[in-house]
Amino acid sequence: MTPFTSGRGLSESRRAFLKTGGALVVSFAVEPPAGVAAAAPSAPPKTVATDQVDAFLAIDARGLVTVYSGKVDLGTGVQIAMAQIAAEELSVPLDRVTVIQGDTMLTPDQGVTFGSLSIQNGGMQIRQAAATAREALLWQVAVDQGVAKETLTVKDGVIVPRSGGRSWSYAQLVGGRNFQLKLDARAPLKDPKDYTIVGTPVARPDIPDKVSGRFTYMQDFKINGMVHARVIRPRAMKAALLAWNDVEARKIPGYLGIVYKGNFLAVLARREWAAIKASRAAATTWSDWQGLPDKAKLWEYVRSVKINKDEDLQKVGNSAEAMKAPRARIVSASYDFAIHTHGSIGPSCAVAQYKDGKLTVWSASQATHLLRKQLSNMLDLRPEDVRCIYIEGSGCYGRNGHEDAAADAALLAKETGLPVRVQWMREDEHGWDPKGPPSLYDLRAAIDDKGGVTAWESEVLIPDRPKEIAVPLLAAELAGLLREDAHPGNIQQSLAIPYTFPNIRATAHWLAETPFRPSWIRTPGRMQNTFANESFVDELAAAVGADPLEFRLRHLNDPRGAELLQRLARLSGWKPRSAPPRQSGDVMKGRGLSYVRYELARTYVGAVADVEVDRRTGKVRVSQFYVAHDCGQIINPDGLRNQIEGNVVQTTSRTLIEDLHFDRSRVTSLDWETYPILKFPDVPEVVIDLIDRPTEKPWGAGEPTSAVVPSAIANAIFDATGARLRSVPFVPAKVLAALEKA
Repeated sequence: MTPFTSGRGLSESRRAFLKTGGALVVSFAVEPPAGVAAAAPSAPPKTVATDQVDAFLAIDARGLVTVYSGKVDLGTGVQIAMAQIAAEELSVPLDRVTVIQGDTMLTPDQGVTFGSLSIQNGGMQIRQAAATAREALLWQVAVDQGVAKETLTVKDGVIVPRSGGRSWSYAQLVGGRNFQLKLDARAPLKDPKDYTIVGTPVARPDIPDKVSGRFTYMQDFKINGMVHARVIRPRAMKAALLAWNDVEARKIPGYLGIVYKGNFLAVLARREWAAIKASRAAATTWSDWQGLPDKAKLWEYVRSVKINKDEDLQKVGNSAEAMKAPRARIVSASYDFAIHTHGSIGPSCAVAQYKDGKLTVWSASQATHLLRKQLSNMLDLRPEDVRCIYIEGSGCYGRNGHEDAAADAALLAKETGLPVRVQWMREDEHGWDPKGPPSLYDLRAAIDDKGGVTAWESEVLIPDRPKEIAVPLLAAELAGLLREDAHPGNIQQSLAIPYTFPNIRATAHWLAETPFRPSWIRTPGRMQNTFANESFVDELAAAVGADPLEFRLRHLNDPRGAELLQRLARLSGWKPRSAPPRQSGDVMKGRGLSYVRYELARTYVGAVADVEVDRRTGKVRVSQFYVAHDCGQIINPDGLRNQIEGNVVQTTSRTLIEDLHFDRSRVTSLDWETYPILKFPDVPEVVIDLIDRPTEKPWGAGEPTSAVVPSAIANAIFDATGARLRSVPFVPAKVLAALEKA
């Protein structure tokens, strides 16, 4: 293509290349090279229908099992757990099972990998598919041999008579062919007493390569003929692009050209360093925009936002009337939880290739099937012409920038015909990934003259729920290609409380706007809501002079939850405490308790935090965390422990340190100095009691422990100092201010 010649306008020769109808403008300094990139990997046709066994399982001629999972491993150990589930149900050795994950051509759509639902939902679909397959193969042999099915058993992928004799391997019976079976909900599952794989600690196979540096993260992935791109971001969040030129960029060896539409502007080059230099050399002019709220008045802004609707999430009795009782003592408090960015260690990255009318995108997205839908909508392609392939990214923890990098790469690949790699920089990741939205709470309770809680009311101000459960793609917004009515959903979960007060009302006020694109960040909503709830429960216990553990048990009508709290007390060596002890030293120590039944329907978690508070500096250090955890049947106890430890470490960081900074135009915390995370010397020791219930269904474990961490720390700070911390993060300035008031 002919290069453009001016900085602001376009030459007449360039105008001839423009398509009408608001199309992208593509300007290249050289023609694309011949033979660029091999075709995207081909794959044999297979069903991905979720009611078909073949969507989830295949057995080849050697008897090797392939599991197809729409849920993906984010570094959480889900991949080995899925393999354990399938191997157990099929009675095959674990080393004969391979898991393919997150490929929209090959794997069924099991929903986004979020909400601690991978094992609970996705794993159980795989279990049922394996049980259906095993049962069908047993029946096949039984019918062929004219024997009762009950006389047969399976060992190491081989069907044998219980009395001995001839055997039939899975490979002989179905190897290399389709099952052509619907999932059968009636297919009997293996009795947990016969488990030899599920419930045992199995090391993750990815760890050795990650430790040695041989692992291929998304950030390391390459395809043939690939070029590199950098998106030049607006100077303010919603600034408009007024002018640009690439006169200086064209002097850089390997520079290919520029692509722009609306406010989307990107440079492409043969090598990554050339793309980085070109992005810095290109001259741009942007409009002014100052539409963000004043950071110092964030919570005033949240209270001022229009409420689209109110929703009662839990209602028992009549709390309003109970609050009016003549002798009722009213206790109230407000809490807030800061805006957080994901802080992924590796900035987001993606590779895209558009060839013969079909788009292939390699991405670390947690939602490859949802991403396919969003990309097809953005680029006006049929969903069947878009393939998204999951490759693990270096850091995720929710919907960070991976999908946005994928959209950048996809848009550029389609418009240029080149295979394009887009690697975000640290300032892109911190500045432009979607954020965990600010959350603000008001809680009230009525206490009678006997110290009993007669009413509980909680209110939360959070972004409104959309029509679509997604996060709008940044490239689509900048280029004006598509407007999505989409936000992350379910952030109201766990506002409802597990306690049996006679009058309860928990209300969500759904707000019309929020400062940044709202997103899932690990334990979205549940963490913030539990922070407010469990901090306030502690405040009520203190108000009536009760021990925090005894107070919770008194109001908990759930034997399983009560058992967990009692085990937590034994694990941590909890001693009753009704008020903070007097401490004279510079460093004060305290213990805090927190409890949750996740979404009132799933995993139980209790935690005790031990903290040290330096009264001179205001610094809080968490020395130990004790966690009792009941997620039903445990698939891999080693993986579960890893999840719990990761929850504690990451959420300790979010509770003590993390806070997004911004001015009226843009995010200003663009690096690890301005958005610090927890360092190794401050990582607490984590002591865990796993409560395994092999005969129960498994629930999720990727998020629930995070829910109890902020409130456990807050309650421990109160125990140490007598000061209440109601605003996350608990940075030294807030701690010192609270100490002055205590």
